[in-house]
Amino acid sequence: MSISILSCNQTENKKTSEEEKDFQFLIEQFADIKIMRYQIPGIEELSLDQKKLIYFLSEAALAGRDIIFDQNYKYNLSVRRTLEEILKNYQGDRQTKEWIDFNVYLKRVWFSNGIHHHYSTDKFMPAFDQEYLATLINNSPGSVFPLMEGQDPGTFTNWITKVIFDPETAPKRVNQNPEKDLIEQSACNFYEGVNQEEVEAYYEGIRVPGDETPISYGLNSKLVKDNGKVSEIVYKVDGMYGQAISRIIYWLDKAIAVAETEDQKEALEVLIGYYQSGDLELWDKYNVLWVEDLVPLVDYVNGFIEVYGDPMGMKATWESVVNFKDIEATQRSIIISDNAQWFEDHSPTDPRFKKGEVKGVSAKVITVAQLGGDCYPSTPIGINLPNADWIRRDHGSKSVTMDNITFAYDQASLGNGFLEEFCASHEEIERIKEYGYLAGNIHTDLHECLGHGSGQLLPGTSSDALKNYHSALEESRADLFALYYMLSPKMQELGLLPDKEAAMAEYDSYLRNGLMTQLTRIQPGKQIEQAHMRNRQLISRWCFENGREENVIEEIKRDGKTYYKINDYDKLNVLLGELLAEVQRIKSEGDYEAGKVLVESYGVKVDSGLHAEVLERYQKLNLAPYGGFINPVLLPVYEGENIIDVIVEYPDDYTEQMMKYAKEYSYLPTYN
Repeated sequence: MSISILSCNQTENKKTSEEEKDFQFLIEQFADIKIMRYQIPGIEELSLDQKKLIYFLSEAALAGRDIIFDQNYKYNLSVRRTLEEILKNYQGDRQTKEWIDFNVYLKRVWFSNGIHHHYSTDKFMPAFDQEYLATLINNSPGSVFPLMEGQDPGTFTNWITKVIFDPETAPKRVNQNPEKDLIEQSACNFYEGVNQEEVEAYYEGIRVPGDETPISYGLNSKLVKDNGKVSEIVYKVDGMYGQAISRIIYWLDKAIAVAETEDQKEALEVLIGYYQSGDLELWDKYNVLWVEDLVPLVDYVNGFIEVYGDPMGMKATWESVVNFKDIEATQRSIIISDNAQWFEDHSPTDPRFKKGEVKGVSAKVITVAQLGGDCYPSTPIGINLPNADWIRRDHGSKSVTMDNITFAYDQASLGNGFLEEFCASHEEIERIKEYGYLAGNIHTDLHECLGHGSGQLLPGTSSDALKNYHSALEESRADLFALYYMLSPKMQELGLLPDKEAAMAEYDSYLRNGLMTQLTRIQPGKQIEQAHMRNRQLISRWCFENGREENVIEEIKRDGKTYYKINDYDKLNVLLGELLAEVQRIKSEGDYEAGKVLVESYGVKVDSGLHAEVLERYQKLNLAPYGGFINPVLLPVYEGENIIDVIVEYPDDYTEQMMKYAKEYSYLPTYN
């Protein structure tokens, strides 16, 4: 896959300017979520056409907002719009606990792009009761509730109450339990009327055997069965999500006029053609053009891209990120990409799985200007695209580290007491404070630029062979590649890290998080299901267990609290190399059974005693384990009909931004 997500409560530091110190990054906190703002440093130095390009692409990013809600669950838009109507029109007491609970629930729906938790994918419940919801609906005069055809208000109230409150209705958005039918047990809106066996048979029936450049089958469609016939409903202008896609195209077309290069212009034109037709061959053509165009300062991600939201790992959610290159910070990424062949050649993996020639690996540090779709409000901190293995093989990939996003996380977490509570020693705390921010970003650079771009499939191996374990294993592979090389003297030789201590700081953070602190994101009694969390525990727990005889990682009990201390960083590095070799083998050979055993044995199960302890310790800190962002507002300045500048405002009211988006970017009908 192609995304790095910030580890739980990452708190690394760097020097800040006076302007940054005065900026309020953390805005509010509710449930298990904190809302932050991010800055766009350097945008004022761009040319007018570059600013206009960012503005047009940002409008395209916001235009697809409704799509992700509907993809996550087919009744998410009806729930969201019902709650928004109540917020606008309710005439009752707005000071009660129930009203506060209602606001928290609505904020959670906004944050998760639906009624299922954005990370665990479990359905979350309101703190208010069903009777209060009826009171809200009945006392919101002037509201236009999203009634289905044939529904009267009373029937609608009963129906929407069941959707929201019934624990048996759509209990989980993505169910990864291999003992159950993954399709029938998942509430995501990628399939209807079909089961897992039918899905697998359908796509097996249309794949072309021996195709070395296969399209991404099923990427941009919903698979349905009508009158016994299985077929795809494609996302395109005259198909599913057409109203929102038309608005995306409108803004992409404006962006063409101010594109920085002819190649960027051509890529945008092909992307529009793909949105118009839904033709996945055009999607591949666009990706080749996009990945090979390295000149522009301004860049973007826009499309149906990541497959984490599909239990089958095939169908993609819609997302967008608008950005421009941080030229100074990108120097470190250039060093990494320029040495990609060295890293590939020296990987501890079997030579059969290595690329003889690494092509088109490019990396940069970016400043994010706008987030949309599945990247908003919760966003990755790094991206590597395209996802198609054959495009990576033949044309390369683009990797980015989102520096202003990681910096915002860093600033919002200063002085929160997290390190003092969970680090095993004072030396560990000081090492993280000294090196953590740099080491974390280098890890992301290596993960995105080299990890995802490394290795190759053996001839005849399908990129879908690992099925529901593909995402966790791919993220493990990229993390292992990064971690393995962090400790290499090559990092100091290239000037990427100052010394071994910096790598040790990243090992400390990663193992502590994977073994212990990411459990703050899991509800009691639950197992780990999110791909990145499975990945981190898989690596950490495997190294802990396989290094137990030599006490490579020590579990310490002190004053009733558990800590993990790395005793031998060099031996840990050897273990990471061994695991990398095995995970690469699994991917290259498409060894589903071995992948299943590895993930289920090390990445899924939770120690209930340790979990309870970690939750209790964390609760005392009054922190939120998840974070997301308010977008900056880009405002065009007009002289007559011409844009003469684009200025930036930084709003500080999450609810206000969500209601503004609901008013200005609701292009889809409630029921698709």
